[in-house]
Amino acid sequence: MQRTINRTGSAGDGKAGDAVPPATSGQREFPFERRHFDFIAGMIYQLAGIHLAAHKVEMVYSRLARRLRDLNLKDFDAYCALLESDAAAREVNFLVNALTTNLTSFFRESHHFEHLAQVVLPGVRQRQTGQSRPRLRIWSAGCSSGQEPYTIAMVVASTLGADIRRWDARILATDIDTNMVETARRGVYAADHATGIPGPLRDRYAHRQRGPGGDPAIVMDDELKRLITFKPLNLLEPWPMKGPFDAIFCRNVLIYFDRAGRTHVIENFARLLSQDGYLFLGHSESLYGVSNSFQQAGPTIYRRL
Repeated sequence: MQRTINRTGSAGDGKAGDAVPPATSGQREFPFERRHFDFIAGMIYQLAGIHLAAHKVEMVYSRLARRLRDLNLKDFDAYCALLESDAAAREVNFLVNALTTNLTSFFRESHHFEHLAQVVLPGVRQRQTGQSRPRLRIWSAGCSSGQEPYTIAMVVASTLGADIRRWDARILATDIDTNMVETARRGVYAADHATGIPGPLRDRYAHRQRGPGGDPAIVMDDELKRLITFKPLNLLEPWPMKGPFDAIFCRNVLIYFDRAGRTHVIENFARLLSQDGYLFLGHSESLYGVSNSFQQAGPTIYRRL
């Protein structure tokens, strides 16, 4: 869908109107002025709900300057015109991918996965006692390059053990960045990315191989891949899933939204979580002043009321 934004105008609460002017254009390969930053900030806010603060000016320029070279565009006026044109659909997808930060690792914030193994999964098992095919649903919302959902899958597979064969267990992994979704689906990582995986799990689920350039790599086990479904999803657009989920991981994603966006996403999480379901947030995120639908159950761990 094409979106038209006034290049000198705003994007509601997410506008960059208070941004400090970028460095003078003479210091750059392409002229990059305040109006360019405001336009791009407004568009990324409308597309993804991401608020680009003033200190992101250099990041925006450096990531998009490469795109101007690839497209043989002479300046940012031409690039902004492209984003407003009838041919914008493909380019706005690239814009979102380019300006989305993807920082993740296996077993990042390990206390979340301890809670998953020691509290969430035993609770689900107890509630489903007597079911011939117990059901488990977990969502990794903002899965980036996939280390988070594969970590969840390792915890689920190792905790349920051989009993997992009779479970209807599924992990949904979504991200707005389509490139990251494809990377996650492949499940191939540089070998040094595996250092955060506990030894027994690494030996069982991360298989060594050579990467495309011949460098040491790991590929995630097919048992994990069978548990996970990878899909692109913008959290501020309608969600096709109906739940209920036993746990939702949405870590270091809400920090990019304004208050209205955070409230919208959190209340939808509450709607899709099962009774006694858990929400896991990033280390710098909180539900204080955002939602009354949860009770804190640990550091950045919340239980649905």
